[in-house]
Amino acid sequence: MKSITIDGSQRESVGKKSTKALRNAGQVPCVLYGGEAKPVHFTAPELAFSKLVYTPNAHTVVIKLDNGDTFDAVMQDIQFHPVTDNIMHIDFYEIYEDKTITMEIPVKTIGASKGVLNGGNLRMPYRKLRVKAIPSKLPDFIEIDITPLKIGDKVLIEELKNDDYDLIHPDNTVVCQVRRSRLAVVDVEEDEDEDLEGEEGAEAGDVPATETDDVAAVKDE
Repeated sequence: MKSITIDGSQRESVGKKSTKALRNAGQVPCVLYGGEAKPVHFTAPELAFSKLVYTPNAHTVVIKLDNGDTFDAVMQDIQFHPVTDNIMHIDFYEIYEDKTITMEIPVKTIGASKGVLNGGNLRMPYRKLRVKAIPSKLPDFIEIDITPLKIGDKVLIEELKNDDYDLIHPDNTVVCQVRRSRLAVVDVEEDEDEDLEGEEGAEAGDVPATETDDVAAVKDE
């Protein structure tokens, strides 16, 4: 997984007045949890978080403070202003290379589904999946090739298993599926399969209902 570096300054005062002053100056108050010592309070310019917050991919973070301390972390929680959408506060969680962590990883689809091309709708109940692994094994995103999916087909969690990480979802969880719509066109291959089944039935001696009725009428006469 890719990492983003955030250069920050350690906070000496954490009161409401100082927090308001920092926000007015374009700084974002942050807290780092999970370390062996007490939580670390620091600030960084709001622009420093753009590549971390406004991206579809997941990232780990390297926090570099002006006192020389460096921490590896992941973003745990973020708060936005209800009106301006400015970043108000961010919580980070410190990570270690030899300890597993759980993160929400985006799901990315590639290819053009046969079912969608025939008018079906691609449904994705999960845009992100919870993944557990050591930091170096965490993926930027989980890729799914939807090219072979026909109308009615689906992709389950059990089909996405990987040796590098664990997916924290039941195996039968549906990640994406192609559902029929009113405008859907029946797949040509499916039509051919149905035609073959009909021919096999006729070869086996099946008599159409109309012929059976004719035979019965002749006997009655």
